[in-house]
Formats: sequence, C-alpha cells, structure tokens
Amino acid sequence: MTPLEAVRKRKIIAIVRGLAPEYLVRLGHALAEGGIGMMEITYDQKNPESWKDTAAGIEAVAKEFGDQLLAGAGTVITLQQVSMTYNAGGHYLVTPATQPEIIRAGKALGLGLFPGALTPTEILTAYEAGADAVKVFPAASLGPGYIKAVRAPLTHIPLMAVGGINEKNAADFMKAGCVGLGVGGNLVNKEWIRDGEWAKITELAKEFTKAVKENG
Repeated sequence: MTPLEAVRKRKIIAIVRGLAPEYLVRLGHALAEGGIGMMEITYDQKNPESWKDTAAGIEAVAKEFGDQLLAGAGTVITLQQVSMTYNAGGHYLVTPATQPEIIRAGKALGLGLFPGALTPTEILTAYEAGADAVKVFPAASLGPGYIKAVRAPLTHIPLMAVGGINEKNAADFMKAGCVGLGVGGNLVNKEWIRDGEWAKITELAKEFTKAVKENG
C-alpha cells in the first residue's frame, strides 16, 4: 500500500511532536486500537540536536507496526531530514511549505510526499513537483469552504486538511472533498500521554475514525 493509498483508505494522519521513542510505540498502539493507521513524527527545527531522536522514533514505530501504522516524518524542510527519514524506514514526508527540491529528493528515494501549501498557485506548484497529495495548511483558519472553492478548478489534485482539525469539524472537511486529514494536539493529547491515559486516546481516535469514514 502506497502512502497515498493509505491516506485515501485510512483518512487520518496523527501528528506527534516531541515524544520519546518508547512513548511513540505505546501511543501507536492506542491510536491503532482506535482505527488510526498513520503517524507523522515531526522534526523540531529549533533544535537540530533532537533530529536523531526524531529519526529514532520513526524507526521504532516503523519496526513495531509496519503497514499497520505507517510512520512518516513531519515538518521536513531540509535535505538532511529527507535522508534521515529514509534511513529510519519512514514511508512519507510531510512539509510545512512548498519546496520543490525537497519534494523531488523525497520522490527520488521512493517516499510519499505530502507538502504544505495554501494558495492555488502553491498547491499546483507542489503537485507538479511530484506531490502525492497536497496538505492545505492552516486549513481550519479558512474553513471547509476554502477547500471546496480551491478544488473547483483543481479537482485532479488530492488535498489534505491540516491545522485546527478536531472531532467536530473533521467530517466537514471530508465533505468538502479532502482525501484525508492531519490531526495533532486535538487527538494526541500530551496530558493523557503523560498520565498514561491511553484508553482516552483510543476512544477519541474512534470518534475521529467514525466521523471521517461516514463522510469521506
């Protein structure tokens, strides 16, 4: 299953920031039990020293889950991060912006590419550079109506909504025509992780999964 096929089928990518590898594996089980099948583990651009830990987390999730929970990297903006993700066994890259050189480098390694864009020009640029689907970010700031309007002339480009997605608006973004969604803190609650309340994450994951599959 390619990353794009996984997005179309599974709908949601859980976005995770700043967790140690051992927490990532436990979180992965909680998410998978709730029906989530993709996890994006993000690089911290302010702290290059942490990138090795991020890659280690990607590797841990990839080895633990394989195709059950596809691991990828988020906030990728450097060629070094592309290589680190590939070497860690990550399946795809998610970027905050449209950088054709990053898209081309990732595609050359066989990785899935979900670059971030906002305007129609950026979306088309990302797709023509080789994006599998384009991440519209920040989506909730503009709303599902923006997705619907952009899709009118660009129906051939798969779009994902990221930024401010929660269990209440997820269905609306799917109805607007998104192939999938990226969900961060509204699903991956750090207080619950800190307190070991994995069941709460699983139940919330089930809510998201139900909402998107009924409307996707």
